[in-house]
Amino acid sequence: MAALDASGRIADSGVVRALGWVPGTRLHIHEGAGLVVLRADRQGVFTVTGQGHLRLPAAVRQWCGLAAGDRLLLAACPADGLLVVHPPAAVDAMVGPVHAAVLGGGRP
Repeated sequence: MAALDASGRIADSGVVRALGWVPGTRLHIHEGAGLVVLRADRQGVFTVTGQGHLRLPAAVRQWCGLAAGDRLLLAACPADGLLVVHPPAAVDAMVGPVHAAVLGGGRP
């Protein structure tokens, strides 16, 4: 889990290190099904910042309804060189039905 700052940065150096990304690593970033996917790509137009942070473009943040302070679930796949960012709405959509089933449809 990591927080999104007001500039769209995700400052989680652990996940960046696990992926083997260093400052300047070029990235392809896209949104799909409410998730944000980042992949190392020599042709990518985005980069890991000089401080080793990831910056989500404003358009992607808008598509996913992300705001400063949102907590994001990060799922890295080092073997494939990709990171999947799960916004709060996506986590709610995944967890909600499971909790409802376990809790008997959400009733106490």
